[in-house]
Amino acid sequence: MWHEIVRALSITGSMTWEITWALILGFTLSAVVQAVVRRSTVVRLLGDARPRTLALAAGLGAASSSCSYAAVALARSLFRKGADFTAAMAFEIASTNLVVELGVILALLMGWQFTVAEFVGGPLMIVVLAVLFRLLLRERLLRSARAQAERGLAGSMEGHAAMDMSVGGAGGLWRRLMSREGLTSVAHIFVMEWAAILRDLVVGLLIAGAIAAWVPDGFWRTFFLTGHPAAAKAIGPLVGPLVAIASFVCSIGNVPLAVVLWKGGISFGGVIAFIFADLLILPILNIYRKYYGARMAVFVLVTFYGAMVVAGYTVEFLFGGLGLIPDQADARIPEEGVRWDYTTWLNIAFLLLAAGLVVRFLRTGGRAMLGMMGGGPEPGGHH
Repeated sequence: MWHEIVRALSITGSMTWEITWALILGFTLSAVVQAVVRRSTVVRLLGDARPRTLALAAGLGAASSSCSYAAVALARSLFRKGADFTAAMAFEIASTNLVVELGVILALLMGWQFTVAEFVGGPLMIVVLAVLFRLLLRERLLRSARAQAERGLAGSMEGHAAMDMSVGGAGGLWRRLMSREGLTSVAHIFVMEWAAILRDLVVGLLIAGAIAAWVPDGFWRTFFLTGHPAAAKAIGPLVGPLVAIASFVCSIGNVPLAVVLWKGGISFGGVIAFIFADLLILPILNIYRKYYGARMAVFVLVTFYGAMVVAGYTVEFLFGGLGLIPDQADARIPEEGVRWDYTTWLNIAFLLLAAGLVVRFLRTGGRAMLGMMGGGPEPGGHH
């Protein structure tokens, strides 16, 4: 028993070491963008659901990466302040599924093909969702959702979503960023983003390590019908989101579990649909209910699920037709631990960067801001 526990923790540790530098890089870039782009500017740019606006929403979301809970809270905040609902949902999807750190981690743990598939499937999911919203979303339901959103009921990360820590003033972006206020803002956003994601990341890594160590590959091969290739491709995008919904793991934390599922035999499209479903886990569905009402929560569940399935099938057939799907037999779960290779040197460099940002955060009143993250009605002012 102890041997199995140690093995699970060892796998968790190896995965963590493999992706540390990529996470720090991604959140640093996100902090830089958020430090120079005002939240009010984002709201002003997302006032309708035209294709150009949705493309802009996806770009802004990708630049302001968030954990799934923070992304959902931020989308509600944008909607309350005047953003179009479809544009807010596009922003939400992009801020968890089209971000730098996700792409790098997918490449590190699973292969570059998954990174490309994620960045092909993500925009496709937004397009499908926009079409579904245009066809099915009734004005009466939208008015009801807006009225519910205006009630300001708190959810996880609500306080974090309400904070705008961008730097104003004269001068270009570089000058503002390199100012004392700019560097402080980057440090604060960096640490706050880590605080928002840390729980999900740790839980995801622990679950992935436990499943990798304790669940036999034979179970997954049976579950995903790997003995019947056509059937496996058919059910993969359908069951991938369902596994995600039941796993309670979201954001970057579901990538290690995706590695386990891929090694276990889920289809290529099923992996992509699984990763997209970080915005449909049960706790987040409950937050949708609080934010927008039960009917809109069900509408979001059904339309998001449909868009994920379509994106999964499209990626499966597109990449399969191009011969870009990697061999599952080559899948590996990191178990080597710390070695003197490029990963170690990158981790050392980026951990030093992170340490510098944390020190600046602590020296500039950061502790007080952590207490404002968890919930409560949305503050009205600038922070």
